[in-house]
Amino acid sequence: MAPPTVQFCRQTANVFLHVLTRCNLRCRHCYINPEQHGRSRLPIRRIERWLGLLADRSPGANLVLLGGEPTLHPDLARAVRAARRLGYGSVTIDTNGYLFHDILEKLSPAEVDVFSFSLDGATAATNDRLRGRGSFDACIDGIRRARAKGFHTSLITTVSSANVAELAAMGPLLEELGIERFFIQVLGLRGKAARSGCGPGGSELARVRASAWGVQVPAAAAAIARRGIRVIYPKVFLEPGEKFECAGLVADNYFVFPNGRVYRCPLCEDYPLHSLAFEGGRLAQRPKLNEKDLFRLEIPEGCVMHQLIQPGPAAPAGRPAPRIACCLLKQEREPG
Repeated sequence: MAPPTVQFCRQTANVFLHVLTRCNLRCRHCYINPEQHGRSRLPIRRIERWLGLLADRSPGANLVLLGGEPTLHPDLARAVRAARRLGYGSVTIDTNGYLFHDILEKLSPAEVDVFSFSLDGATAATNDRLRGRGSFDACIDGIRRARAKGFHTSLITTVSSANVAELAAMGPLLEELGIERFFIQVLGLRGKAARSGCGPGGSELARVRASAWGVQVPAAAAAIARRGIRVIYPKVFLEPGEKFECAGLVADNYFVFPNGRVYRCPLCEDYPLHSLAFEGGRLAQRPKLNEKDLFRLEIPEGCVMHQLIQPGPAAPAGRPAPRIACCLLKQEREPG
């Protein structure tokens, strides 16, 4: 039986706020593009103002604070408290685990719903090849410190040809660390990954083909869920006859960068296609042509953004290419 697909939520908004683009690591697949996203660190008063404007637009939204590495921002704790005052439904901090500025000492589990850690292998050898020497041990230590302080923790793994074979081995590590939710991400062909030729068959760090994804990822997700961990992973490929649906039309997501760009689709982030922008103290609609004008296009290949912007998956000789689902459409395995 296929795992359940998590439908786009029409009642819930999600704000992904990049408070800076600087990071202490140089991950090979990083999607941050300073030429398009900016190089500055957002001043705390601007963060508070933007959070207020987004809260007015989508009351009760879930907030994810990102970078770069967001804990490098010296005012991150103040940003979290501002979000709480503004009524955000939840606050998550995405981190590589180094946890700068004593952030675990400055915040409490009542203020942060989840610390979400990034780890791309069940071993230091695999993870550090992708994220940098010492990053595995630092992340594991950060998770343990967060758990000791009583924080809820989740973990994100970006799956590529470089680590998909190790995905099944993540289960014992996640269980030992007390991780509650495990997010599997597909390698995004934007930022550094796009510039370094990580397309299908391009290098060791490449997207997993449809045939391998359909076997390895759901099987690993099911095995990990049996350990009592909720597993969420992208749909990626549509089944024959399955209808394509774009989150940009039916869901409420905002991907916000330090230079004021606000995207509704993360696939567009390497390009000035953002549909919204912070301008003069307000959140303004951008003139045509932008991502919003493309969401309604229907093509046989599925996601028009993927087809226009990212390399399509190669198809075996004599067979049609797999149809691509919206990148925000997820499947889920319940614990147990």
